[in-house]
Amino acid sequence: MGTSVLSLRIDGELLDRLRGHAAKRGMSVQDYVVQTLIRDDFDQRFTTAVEETEKFYGSPEYGVT
Repeated sequence: MGTSVLSLRIDGELLDRLRGHAAKRGMSVQDYVVQTLIRDDFDQRFTTAVEETEKFYGSPEYGVT
């Protein structure tokens, strides 16, 4: 899998906040943003998998099995 470049234009206030969050974790802003995107992508895929499983087996919250 190769890499690509994504360029973002963000305001100074948001960049300062990102720098703060990244610094707390000892990361660069770029690494912090990439990790955040990866985590969000995983969360979405996990949620979708749970929903599909509930459709297949029935949702325990409704007492369907």
